[in-house]
Amino acid sequence: MSPAFGAMEVEHYSKGVLLEPFVHQVGGHSCVLRFNDKTICKPLIQREHQFYETLPTEMRKFTPQYEGVVSVSFEEDEDGNLCLIAYPLSGDHDNLENLDNSDCEPKSKLLRWTNKKTMLLENEKVSKEWVRQHRKEEKMKSHKLEEEFEWLKKSEVLYYTVEKKGNVSSQFKHHNPWSMKCHQQQLQRMKENAKHRNQYKFILLENLTSRYEVPCVLDLKMGTRQHGDDASEEKKANQIRKCQQSTSAVIGVRVCGMQVYQAGTGQLMFMNKYHGRKLSVQGFKEALYQFFHNGKYLRRELFESVIKKLTELKSVLEKQESYRFYSSSLLIIYDGKERQEVAVDSDPEDLEDLSEESSDESAGAYAYKPTASTVDVRMIDFAHTTCKYYGEDSVVHEGQDTGYVFGLQNLIDIIKEIRDESSE
Repeated sequence: MSPAFGAMEVEHYSKGVLLEPFVHQVGGHSCVLRFNDKTICKPLIQREHQFYETLPTEMRKFTPQYEGVVSVSFEEDEDGNLCLIAYPLSGDHDNLENLDNSDCEPKSKLLRWTNKKTMLLENEKVSKEWVRQHRKEEKMKSHKLEEEFEWLKKSEVLYYTVEKKGNVSSQFKHHNPWSMKCHQQQLQRMKENAKHRNQYKFILLENLTSRYEVPCVLDLKMGTRQHGDDASEEKKANQIRKCQQSTSAVIGVRVCGMQVYQAGTGQLMFMNKYHGRKLSVQGFKEALYQFFHNGKYLRRELFESVIKKLTELKSVLEKQESYRFYSSSLLIIYDGKERQEVAVDSDPEDLEDLSEESSDESAGAYAYKPTASTVDVRMIDFAHTTCKYYGEDSVVHEGQDTGYVFGLQNLIDIIKEIRDESSE
């Protein structure tokens, strides 16, 4: 849990925290926003909220840490620029010291993320004339950005060449098409409903990408069934069709989104769910290979860690009585920052952390020492999860979620195949 903060930080949050697009969202239709470096937020759905509040202890290491609920509203200036502001729920001020808000953007800065993807910075010290001129310039730029965004939305697989002088991680902000799309749609929905509603509840969750310099993220839709028990007949038929026409029905898993930094070519690669649905089983395997390949070499040192965590998760879910994780996703995350070259004849202390794969004879004169080989495996998106402990559910399931477990086992098997074939 975050350490306690003083009265200044509590007061800072009480006045509102400016929410920004979460630039590492690669899948899902619900908008995810950045609260601060370590925390994200998303619209509260009662069933998902209930899941986090009643989560079995043994599953906690495989889900984001739940950090509470905030109230979110939006403001609009005379030019139509929108920004989303998070406030503590009424009566919740006593609990603010549990939340690290030291790096939140205060509302007073008015850093406005607009529905045109423009960004406007204002503060009390800036002249009104400068603000007017800046708005005019940003509007001129926004027309070009709008055309580019429409092209991005139509691109199922997108490669973007990173500027060599810039910071790689900062460039996700401007070129992650899925994050841009979800944020734009969320603003539009709230704007359309403004006359009837301007207060929304959002849940706060751990930002799983915060410890990675260049997060590579794979979003996998798990299970052989995606519709919830409460789905309409139309929704049910639509979800069944998607499963039958994708790898979901065959192996219980399909690609829902991906972002990878390929150091070899200096490119960011984005793949969305529409491309993922079209993949055959062989295509799915090739997409996994692509996720673990940085354009120069396969990140083989990651395989054992991800296989171990997936196997452990499978064992945990096999023991979960009655849970069904319909339409939930599984994230696999690692750091795409390029590894350092280390001479094989270097000091022994420099080589002690070399992975078994990179220290064999095939490494030649140089081996690669991972700078950050940690892999994270987490379950997310529980809007359609059900369990017999949810008293109001009309349908009660028994035993384990066989469709999800089936998908996990196939995922493990395919990653093992990639590992074994790459070492031959």
